[in-house]
Amino acid sequence: MYSNEVTLRVRYGETDQMGYVYYGNYAQYYEVGRVELLRSLGLSYKSLEEMGYELPVLSFNIEYLKPVYYDDKIVLKTSIRSMPTSKIIFNYECYSEKNILLNKGCVTLVFVDSKTKKACRPPKIVLDSLKEYL
Repeated sequence: MYSNEVTLRVRYGETDQMGYVYYGNYAQYYEVGRVELLRSLGLSYKSLEEMGYELPVLSFNIEYLKPVYYDDKIVLKTSIRSMPTSKIIFNYECYSEKNILLNKGCVTLVFVDSKTKKACRPPKIVLDSLKEYL
């Protein structure tokens, strides 16, 4: 398994009328986790795009366990548990500052050739960067 952590602070505009983080904002939080995990491997979405790859989301699943509020600091743990094929699966656990699990989720993306728009194998650089961990 390969994992990375990022710490985020909830902004006022990310909350709903009940004072909770609006559920749709977790997609953006998870994206931050994904981008930073790739960056920790020396990769970036931009470099993958420049190599001719796109990574659309195939599925997004989340289980909300506890609410998160304005100004809360959260720790988002993002991990890859298996070697990518034409798909790459990111797993998430979001914790409070007191290490209470707030939500967990899974996002699956597909490697797509930007010219043909068809699913394809991941670039060698992705596989090479993960092989020592998976």
